[in-house]
Amino acid sequence: MSVFCFDIHHLPNIPSNLLNEIIIYIEGVNLVEFFGINNTKFDILRRSFPKLKLVPRDNMIKVIGNTEDINVFKDKVEKLTEFISQHGSISPQQIEELLAGVAPMLPIKGNEDVILYGPNGHLIKARTPNQKVMLQLVENNDVVFAIGPAGTGKTYTAVALAVKALKNGLVKRIVLTRPAVEAGENLGFLPGDLKEKVDPYLRPLYDALDDMIPLQKLNFYMTNRIIEIAPLAFMRGRTIDNAFIILDEAQNATNLQLKMFLTRIGPSAKCIITGDLTQIDLPKNQKSGLSRALHILSNINGIGTVYLNEDDVIRHRLVKKIIQAYDKAEKQDQAQEEQQRQDRLNRRKQWEQYTQTKHTVAENNNENV
Repeated sequence: MSVFCFDIHHLPNIPSNLLNEIIIYIEGVNLVEFFGINNTKFDILRRSFPKLKLVPRDNMIKVIGNTEDINVFKDKVEKLTEFISQHGSISPQQIEELLAGVAPMLPIKGNEDVILYGPNGHLIKARTPNQKVMLQLVENNDVVFAIGPAGTGKTYTAVALAVKALKNGLVKRIVLTRPAVEAGENLGFLPGDLKEKVDPYLRPLYDALDDMIPLQKLNFYMTNRIIEIAPLAFMRGRTIDNAFIILDEAQNATNLQLKMFLTRIGPSAKCIITGDLTQIDLPKNQKSGLSRALHILSNINGIGTVYLNEDDVIRHRLVKKIIQAYDKAEKQDQAQEEQQRQDRLNRRKQWEQYTQTKHTVAENNNENV
């Protein structure tokens, strides 16, 4: 990697507030990776340096502006090219983090962790150790449980693996499903046809697909039922074969629903079940079937399980702290409930001892009389 600068205007003793012009040559790295398709990545640089005029051409950048701003720009370009040289690629988020002076999340080395390329060359890959474990489990098992809190990439990684299998011809279709359970809200009667009624529950699956498949192609897949998104209740009575099946939000499936879903899988299908046991939205009189399924299916060959945690969170940096805060509060609540239960047991024991003592005294008095 090398960055060469050629100053064609800057002369000694010229005040720094005058405009200067330099040429920066980008060498030793993939130019498409640096500039992005249609300069999408380079546009991030433009937005970060609004006072500079930046003109890219082939492997060089003409920079016009204040000397101080130019020096900062040169430093950032060196950091970007150094990062690409070391890791082979750089994402828009990593560019923004480097420009902001924040150490970016490093990509996992090796092309074996790349899942697929989305629209505009967007690279989708395993970004955390447990996501990498998830890839390996799906490779070696037909049924995989991915359990973890919000923001750990369970659903996104699962959908990416399904799209990859479809693009590689390993399956003929994708079936995505989740229970239509309200998350602590009473949504009431939803207007529209059946699809419009259930779509709000399935929106996260649509969002993931939008990142991975061009809109026109996605519409074709949906219209021709190559990709099917449906509520869990619609799975009853079906046998789904030659497909990649994903059950999302499985913690909101009852024991009977989860058993029904798992028995829909055809002989040439793969399946991922994702869930978060800390966010169960079922009514109080219904129990989640996910924890029971994890227990009774744990020793079956061909079924794998990966547990993701707050270290795998790839959303906003505060999400990890939010999860940790809720975990701490839940542990405190459990400790308090356990203490209250122990107090009740102690009071009951004391009452039983009191009544027993009282009964013994009464018997002794009767004997004395």
